[in-house]
Amino acid sequence: MPDATFRRLTGVRKRTFREMVSVLHTAETHRKARGGKPNHLAVDMRLLMTLEYWREYRTYLHIGHSYGVSESTAYRNIRWCEDTLIKSGAFTLPGKKALVTSDQTYEIVLIDATETPVERPQKNSAGITRARKSVTP
Repeated sequence: MPDATFRRLTGVRKRTFREMVSVLHTAETHRKARGGKPNHLAVDMRLLMTLEYWREYRTYLHIGHSYGVSESTAYRNIRWCEDTLIKSGAFTLPGKKALVTSDQTYEIVLIDATETPVERPQKNSAGITRARKSVTP
């Protein structure tokens, strides 16, 4: 699959995907060495499952069905990938201070999306009562 298509599908480049897989493989070997329970899905598939969850926000039930595992197994696999990638520290976004100290200028567009009350005619009982009285003889 071309790199552009892979990025559209998963949200990351192939190079980044390979780096993530290598971090997860290392963590998987450490987990197996400690006597962890074997997982039926390969590390690549678990990472694809995680990226699909991040990209599409599908439910664990739907993702698990796509990969042939239960909802709870999909949850555990995605959480394991997330926690392992966070602990590695290799895939973090720059913090607020990095943005302030950088030489790049950012254009910020703010959109006011606050709710405003809709002006509707007020119902008053006097207007309704008068109409009723005028109909009766």
